[in-house]
Amino acid sequence: MNTIFRKSMLSVAGLAFAGGVFAGPIAAHANPVDAKPVAVAVQSAAPKPQGEQSHISLNDEQTANVKAIIAATKKAGLPERAAVISIATSLQESKLENLGHLGDMNDHDSLGLFQQRPSSGWGTPEQITNPEYSTTAFLKGLKQVDGWQDMPLTDAAQTVQVSAYPDAYAQWEQQAADLVGQYWNS
Repeated sequence: MNTIFRKSMLSVAGLAFAGGVFAGPIAAHANPVDAKPVAVAVQSAAPKPQGEQSHISLNDEQTANVKAIIAATKKAGLPERAAVISIATSLQESKLENLGHLGDMNDHDSLGLFQQRPSSGWGTPEQITNPEYSTTAFLKGLKQVDGWQDMPLTDAAQTVQVSAYPDAYAQWEQQAADLVGQYWNS
């Protein structure tokens, strides 16, 4: 839930409480009224995607990697938002492909779904190219980011990944959210 929304809700709750304290004794002696349920609009806790959005079609391997990221997120006890951030990060880093060493095309020694580097302490090449391990490593970093749940996706991902292109993660937020919506409960 974003900070402004949370503060607004707390303010409304405070006013309702204060109103109840002052009006309570008077209202207690008033004639009862037939109460009917009222529909209330609720603001979505998920932030809107930032900027232009990209989209790619997924093959079976990429879809399996989406499901692996979601399973690891659930296993870590984290909410859907963590899976959205993870999938968007992987879409940017590898297009959800579990990349091995790419020779001269390799970015340093980056490997796997998240392009994590053994030389930066993410794990061994074997670990980093294991989707569950690499996702768990990413999520461990995400959990260390204060307020990651409420910050823009690209900021949360960048804080963990430390990319040369910090704003690039944002373009994948809608597809990541759609994929989580499609596979979270399957």
